[in-house]
Amino acid sequence: MIGFGEAGTAFAEGLARTVHVRAYDIKTTDPAAAPAMREAYRRLGIDGAATPAEALASADIVISVVTADQAIAAAAEAAGSIRPGALYCDFNSVAPATKRRAAAVIEGAGAVYADVAVMAPVLPKRLSVPLLVSSPDVEEICARLQAVGFSPRPAGEAVGRASTIKMLRSVMVKGIEALTAECFLACARAGVADEVAASLDASWKEGGWLDRTDYNLDRMMVHGVRRAAEMEEVALTLADLDLPSDMAEAISASQRRIGALGLEAAEGFDLKAERLLGALAKRQREAA
Repeated sequence: MIGFGEAGTAFAEGLARTVHVRAYDIKTTDPAAAPAMREAYRRLGIDGAATPAEALASADIVISVVTADQAIAAAAEAAGSIRPGALYCDFNSVAPATKRRAAAVIEGAGAVYADVAVMAPVLPKRLSVPLLVSSPDVEEICARLQAVGFSPRPAGEAVGRASTIKMLRSVMVKGIEALTAECFLACARAGVADEVAASLDASWKEGGWLDRTDYNLDRMMVHGVRRAAEMEEVALTLADLDLPSDMAEAISASQRRIGALGLEAAEGFDLKAERLLGALAKRQREAA
């Protein structure tokens, strides 16, 4: 186990019941943080390593759960001591291109690389958290992860496909979180949270995400320019409440970008997406 933060700790707690776990975390190099880290190792009954090389010695499966900015550095460090044929599972939340860079490093050392995407909060599910895996050896890797207690599902043979699904899903999940904060903190300050929530409850459409997307894109294609102007006024409203308007300003730009394409409404998500992507690509070429 490389990295022993929230995810590493949650996984190790389950793994240690059935397999031998050895862990390394960079915090053990910090005299102030090292005692707490060693206590966490002791409490969970796993071996704490002083170096990445010590953690990887004779390991059959390596799980990397570091911060996103350390994913490549962790892979490079592991490549110096990973056993040929060992499975390196990159659980880190990084871009597909970053996963491919890490894969090249690990495969260059003779090990097997797996792009693993964690698709829900690790707690409280721990080992049962849903995982997507992509790798040329995806079926075998899923079987190996399942054998030690994980809940993996194959996402394809191309490294980066699992992380593509996770990263693009995060546009919606993290975007909704940010929109929620910008909207309802302003509602709280203005004293209108109940009224806004009731209005949203009444107007929220049922249906799956592709149905919602089809409807939303239709509104943006037909009314995007007008809606962009409205969102500029929303930004002014937030400024009057002495609050930031990052999301409102970005929404205005997105609405205007799509509305200004001058496209007519199309039937169904697939046709809308085809026309929008073609028009946006043409606009980019013209701008270049």
